[in-house]
Amino acid sequence: MKIQQNVRHWAAKQALTMPVVGEYAIDKLVDIHTSVFLDRAAEDHRDDRREYLDAFFEATMDTYVAALEDSYPEAEAREITHIQANFAFYNHGWTEMMEFPSDELDVHYDRYAEFFESHDIAIEDPLGEFTPEDGLPSAPSTPERLEEPEHPYAEGGFADDVYVETGDGELVVGGGEEPDEVDVEAAPGVDEEKIEG
Repeated sequence: MKIQQNVRHWAAKQALTMPVVGEYAIDKLVDIHTSVFLDRAAEDHRDDRREYLDAFFEATMDTYVAALEDSYPEAEAREITHIQANFAFYNHGWTEMMEFPSDELDVHYDRYAEFFESHDIAIEDPLGEFTPEDGLPSAPSTPERLEEPEHPYAEGGFADDVYVETGDGELVVGGGEEPDEVDVEAAPGVDEEKIEG
């Protein structure tokens, strides 16, 4: 899969693994992800999907931290959460929101099968043990889209590894090295006042 990695991602990693500050980062990151993916949906479906996506992306923050704790590099931990989202999009028939073609679902699953299996994650159960206790809000599916799926935002051919576009625009396999010093204030939703508060 092809993702980006810059100073904001490293700062978000730091924020999400800190007490208190992590909550501010989660709120902002959920807002960002929901907005990005709703922009890919037809306007008449956006309101129906918002609550589901907010809850889903909040749950994937726990997946991200768990992957880091399992010693996955930042780019791979983040890619795992994006793969989860694409499983959910596929299950709902929301193919227009997918980041890779649906015929690559199994390949992406297989790359992280050890992590997915250890946390009960499957294509048909994208959150596994990270599913909220009360479940997720319901959202209408569009299963007819699975018959001839259209993926206007998907990039195929990147299923064999995580491909990372750095802040300099360079495409590297596996992601970059974490900087020695990362300013947590660069994380979405975090500023000095929140850190000191």
